Amino acid sequence: MSNFSQRICELRKERGLKQREMADICGRKLRSYQQYEYAEAYPDVPGLVFLADYFNVSLDYLMGRTDRREINRGRSPE
Repeated sequence: MSNFSQRICELRKERGLKQREMADICGRKLRSYQQYEYAEAYPDVPGLVFLADYFNVSLDYLMGRTDRREINRGRSPE
């Protein structure tokens, strides 16, 4: 299984984006975004949620906990 830094790099490249463009989308400086791809830092929780939503993948996929990209849209507990 891939880890977070590999996943965001793959997802960014699939969209044909450069690191600078992705940094702008995330509202980060280039070096801050590069630290994510180089496994030197992680975004905060809202940042992780933003990336998962932007790439339309689950947080588990983004963090390398599963290889399934699908977001579980099961029913909420009542």
